[in-house]
Amino acid sequence: MSNVVRNGENAANNATTSNTFGKSVESQAQIDDAAQTGSHDLGAGEKLNLYRLEPIAAVDDPRWDNAPNHGTLIVAARTSGDARIVAAAGELDFMEVDAAPADDVTTVNASAFRDDKLYTVIEIEHGRADLQRGIVEGTVSVDTIISVQV
Repeated sequence: MSNVVRNGENAANNATTSNTFGKSVESQAQIDDAAQTGSHDLGAGEKLNLYRLEPIAAVDDPRWDNAPNHGTLIVAARTSGDARIVAAAGELDFMEVDAAPADDVTTVNASAFRDDKLYTVIEIEHGRADLQRGIVEGTVSVDTIISVQV
């Protein structure tokens, strides 16, 4: 976003902004992951948090028609948003089977875990170095795609 104004002022346009990109926790983690690719100690010593993802929508909520209810999960992740991504990664993806998605090449964005109206994320422990990023407790069903359902 530039500093161009349209309010009658004659501010100089130097095409700069005060935004700083790549400074968020997620961005820094991606940068660190990229630097450690191929390393045997990927993420070693990284402090993670434990999150509980819990379904909050009613059983008859029509949103469940698009994504199954997996019940409660406990995940180790960097942030609450990362916890949703970690949980969604446990689901079967279109990329892994002989099915074609409708809107994208991946189904990760259609996961129930990514919908804040279906699942809430609650931090239960903070700053633990003894965890690895991933699902700690709970089961994610792999029959989320029609072609693998019986």
